[in-house]
Amino acid sequence: MRVPVAVDDLVAPSTVGERHTVIDRGTSVAAVHTALPPHRYAQSDLTELMGDLCLEPGADRALLRRLHTSAGVRTRHLALPIEQYAGLGDFGQANAAWMTVGLALAEEALSGALDAAGLTAADIDLLVCTSITGVAAPSLDARLALRMGMRADVKRVPVFGLGCVGGAAGLGRLHDYLLGHPDDTAVLLSVELCSLTLQRDGSLANLVAGALFGDGAAAVVARGGDAGRRGAGWPMVAATRGHLYPDTEHLLGWRIGASGFRVVVDAGIPDVVRTHLGDDLRNFLATHGLVPDDIGTWICHPGGPKVLVAVGDALELPDGALDSSWRSLAGVGNLSSASVLRVLEDVATRCRPDPGTWGVLLAMGPGFCAEFVLLRW
Repeated sequence: MRVPVAVDDLVAPSTVGERHTVIDRGTSVAAVHTALPPHRYAQSDLTELMGDLCLEPGADRALLRRLHTSAGVRTRHLALPIEQYAGLGDFGQANAAWMTVGLALAEEALSGALDAAGLTAADIDLLVCTSITGVAAPSLDARLALRMGMRADVKRVPVFGLGCVGGAAGLGRLHDYLLGHPDDTAVLLSVELCSLTLQRDGSLANLVAGALFGDGAAAVVARGGDAGRRGAGWPMVAATRGHLYPDTEHLLGWRIGASGFRVVVDAGIPDVVRTHLGDDLRNFLATHGLVPDDIGTWICHPGGPKVLVAVGDALELPDGALDSSWRSLAGVGNLSSASVLRVLEDVATRCRPDPGTWGVLLAMGPGFCAEFVLLRW
């Protein structure tokens, strides 16, 4: 007989059947805040403008229009006014825009999260910063630490390469750190300006990216134990697990060249999700005495319509289980690593799960890989 894990088992061992399992001591989410650029466009208004940037004059735009219509996106925010993208002549100019706009959005997101948590920049002990849409040395987090007045001894971990999985994996690494430093405050900052990676070509992958991705930043403040939660809206992190799938490196990522980041998006991603995600998630939950039916809240990275449908199929989710992910996709597009954090913010502040509700936050990214985060409200 399966014995569900009790709330107290977040901080103590529990017995499931004849198996002795332990859920790690919980860490708590204290606040999440998303920041979006002010340049907001309807998807229908972007279609032809994207065509002007990516296609040769006179080229057939039927495929472009179908992709924009089927992407599940209604509006998006862009780092720059759309008319300025034609003037980005090379990778250096695009990356300079990433640093300028990204730093401003990072400060907005982090300031909002700290204010909501009742903390200041000087309270931060660990700052993890993830982005796959630009590079800098000194890194974005170093520039932000000086700009916001963080302590000189703040621990910094800049992360490049996780892509869309970075929000889930980053939250998992905050949890790992706080288990060993329960009195600390840790921050995950995601800054993704996907529009600045758009290439001037009509390849299918580039057109898909141009139809799907938007720009934004998100910050998560987390603390050890139960001390960080301000009210019932934010969950505790109970456990995490990642999966890296062999022979799938070709599915998702960048080809980096003189023009910058050229996107790789393979049509086989939904098939990998359907093949692997269900069993892997069920095994993760079983380790903690749970099954998918015990999960009351699903927080999934909105990778695109086909990926969201594949997740629902793989996990046999009921209708409406991924509504927050679909809503985020429609409202802002795919924000890469920031997307799942925006969905977490939406669930916590809008849906407000009842105390005691179990949740799973999950995302997939380059590797190809998946990351699961078990939550408890």
